[in-house]
Amino acid sequence: MMRRLSLVASLTLALAASSAAAQITKAPAPKETSQVKVETYAKGLANPWAFQFLPDGRMIVTEVRGTMRFVAKNGGVSAPLKGVPAVMSSGQGGLLDIALAPDFAASGRIYFTYSEPRGNGRSGTAVARAKLVTDGAASRLDDVRVIFRQKPDYGDSYHFGSRISFARDGSLFVTLGERNTGRDGAKRVRELAQDASNHLGKIVRLTVDGAAHPATPKLPGWAAENWSIGHRNPQSAAIHPVTGKLWTVEHGPRGGDEINIPEAGKNYGWPIIAYGRDYTGTKVGVGSEKAGLEQPVYYWDPSIAPSGMAFYTGDLFSGWKGSLLVGALAGSHLARLVLDGEKVVAEERLLASEGERIRDVRQGPDGAIYVATDNHRGRILRVVPAQPSR
Repeated sequence: MMRRLSLVASLTLALAASSAAAQITKAPAPKETSQVKVETYAKGLANPWAFQFLPDGRMIVTEVRGTMRFVAKNGGVSAPLKGVPAVMSSGQGGLLDIALAPDFAASGRIYFTYSEPRGNGRSGTAVARAKLVTDGAASRLDDVRVIFRQKPDYGDSYHFGSRISFARDGSLFVTLGERNTGRDGAKRVRELAQDASNHLGKIVRLTVDGAAHPATPKLPGWAAENWSIGHRNPQSAAIHPVTGKLWTVEHGPRGGDEINIPEAGKNYGWPIIAYGRDYTGTKVGVGSEKAGLEQPVYYWDPSIAPSGMAFYTGDLFSGWKGSLLVGALAGSHLARLVLDGEKVVAEERLLASEGERIRDVRQGPDGAIYVATDNHRGRILRVVPAQPSR
């Protein structure tokens, strides 16, 4: 079983657990503390959810209320782009992730996710693609097409996921939340994360046209698109720059936010197992382990409410190469995780003095770190090394 790691506020080493259970330790702080400088790169955004850098150096940003905007290299924010489809903007729903097609330079195509209104107050996560037309005031989305719809849909506004990651072969991984609340007959909706025939609490792997990718597991009773099952609300995903594997981070309940490396055909346990408790204070499922269910690489208790992640591959930050960066909403910080292969060996919390909910994090073309703050007066922050004192 993969070694389990846990984080609490002290960030000190813990004792090993009994041999009968998963071994649990706490990742210490790194030996050297990072000194960073934080700049406001852009402001005036309404709850930005995701952003990507365009080849010309601008950003394209999604706002949860259903708008997309450009951010110029000087930080100027454009008017909303035309052509964005209607979204269900309520609670955790809205316009969510955005990604450039691998052939964007030639095709101009983007992919994005959103909570799609489906009538009678119901909604579900949808994946759409469009051609991005960058023509000054006439900038817009053309040829918008929904290529995938999460099924079934529900009448609440919780746990949509969702992040898009392009694998090296050009296929899409999309993370999907389990919608959390309410009941479906005798079952609570979240229990359907264990039903492989639907898309609730799943990671799907798609072709660029939205069909099930040929590499998805062909298992009895599994929806054709499903890659892995038993997820809660994964709002972070990235491809490891060396191994090419998909890594995800998902929200736990009260405690138990998890980092996973989802593999085809595997079950990651929710809501049978969890390293946290329900909001009522009761135990979730059977506890933290069960045979046949996967263990996470790392987990947080108490929760940090993770959203957005990126592997650092640049040279601007000395000693950061290979680190995993994760945004924290409830924790209001940027977590830097030091990795040894697929193990987390140290963790550092950055940007806490900003007092901002961090929704998304990306490495910029200049090697700096950029983060989006989840605020009705949201900002894009640029993080660079602090100049050494003289």
